[in-house]
Amino acid sequence: MDEIHMLQPNSADTGETHEVVLTYTPDEPKPVVLCYSAPLPQSAGTQTPPLEESLSAAPPTPPVPPTPPASMRRPRNGPLIFLLSLAVLLIVSACLLFAVRLGRSSADVPDDWEDKFHQYWDSYDESGEGEETTIPAYPIGGDFRLTLTEDRPLVLTAQEIYEQVNPSVVSVVSYLSSGSAGIGTGVIMSEDGYIITNYHVIEGGYECDVILSSGYSYEARLVGYDEENDLAVLKADAIGLTPAVFGSSDLLTVGDKAYAIGNPLGLELRGTLTDGIISAINRDVDVDGVTMTLIQTNAALNSGNSGGPLINEYGQVVGINTIKMVSSYADDTIEGLGFAIPSGTVAHIVNCLISTGEVTPEPVLGITVMGQVVLDDSVTGVVVTEVTPGLGGEIAGVLPGDIIVAVDGEEVLSSSDVVRCRRRYAAGDSLPMTIYRDGTYIDVSVPLMIQETE
Repeated sequence: MDEIHMLQPNSADTGETHEVVLTYTPDEPKPVVLCYSAPLPQSAGTQTPPLEESLSAAPPTPPVPPTPPASMRRPRNGPLIFLLSLAVLLIVSACLLFAVRLGRSSADVPDDWEDKFHQYWDSYDESGEGEETTIPAYPIGGDFRLTLTEDRPLVLTAQEIYEQVNPSVVSVVSYLSSGSAGIGTGVIMSEDGYIITNYHVIEGGYECDVILSSGYSYEARLVGYDEENDLAVLKADAIGLTPAVFGSSDLLTVGDKAYAIGNPLGLELRGTLTDGIISAINRDVDVDGVTMTLIQTNAALNSGNSGGPLINEYGQVVGINTIKMVSSYADDTIEGLGFAIPSGTVAHIVNCLISTGEVTPEPVLGITVMGQVVLDDSVTGVVVTEVTPGLGGEIAGVLPGDIIVAVDGEEVLSSSDVVRCRRRYAAGDSLPMTIYRDGTYIDVSVPLMIQETE
């Protein structure tokens, strides 16, 4: 157990001081999702204030603590997530230390949608967790498909990135049957209103609104969701929206500049930009027995950032923010450990949900590769170590020991290049590939197939 000693005045009159000792027991670091919830008010039918007023209006409840506690939300069958969050409240001569869980953002959300911008900090509410999500459905089978660009335009400043991406970022408000609402962030994918967010943002909701950066609101319907990967696709009945440009997460390298835009701690701080770097790629994060392969960043992420974009230095969305690591250690507080779902994973899941409403496995080549080799003529490639019987590699005649030197007409420097090129194609397509065997270059066409699971 650690102690923190602080000197605080006994009263404003005497000016004398006394020592206040804060004690707590640290927990192990935990991954937490970035969304939270709180009860809705019971009153309805009040006159709708202008947006500017509602953003600044004081809530009609008693004064709130200067550092409000947050609560945790997570996917129903996904990871169970905990946060020990410290909030020190100084009232005259007393100090209170709050250790609470992080979840969907707290908000007072009456019937008139503009009033949703009033922020009340109430006690943690778990009412949406484990409840059925009954947001009205939008028909599957739409023509839209999320595509990833591999273009590398000019590097943008932080100001240029915010100007370009913020119009594509929305606030997501999910209403729960208990009278609570959860708030997260979403990203516009198409001009006609396809939007991506985290599943835990809308979990247990019966109705959903999305609010543009301009303050204009749409009712959103649910296209589909994938609980395990914590993604959901919404559809607003809209035209002329500003879609984000999605870049390939497979092109990221550690040290790349990274930005996040979202609604930390709810709607009053919506549209907040933070920055950092890509701290790690392909990071396996185990949360309550569920392993997710994520992008790690030190760009600041907080409750309410759930479902928002992780952005590269070109203004392209390369991930969807989902969890962070937190700790309550006094002398070893964990900061700057946020995680995002890679855009490569997002694109596959989004396109499955829009087309069929279900997520199917990604197609595979049936080839395992490793390492990098340089041939005598300075051509690089990766070595095939295993070919799975019955899958595309075997059908195309690829053998263990072959060296893959080109895929889809591009040189291969690592296994990630093979994966990146494969993601351009769907199951049933064939991927062109050049291999080197016994001094000879051979062109093959490898069918992409869905691997059957037992």
